[in-house]
Amino acid sequence: MIYKLYKTDPDKNEPNAAMTVGSDLQISFIFAPANTDYANFKKEVLEGAELQDVDGVVMSADAAKAFVSTLP
Repeated sequence: MIYKLYKTDPDKNEPNAAMTVGSDLQISFIFAPANTDYANFKKEVLEGAELQDVDGVVMSADAAKAFVSTLP
């Protein structure tokens, strides 16, 4: 799975949501601990799924894991 970060709040500097990209089924979700898509996103990124920043640049595996570790 490939994920891309995005911001839903223009007043905040950090991304607070993600979406799947490059698949037939596009899923968008906010970072909310009760959201199962969010939980799956964190699990998959920690297992090596590709993560793109808000500009679409692929993050290194270490950078992606570090980002996910800062999330609730």
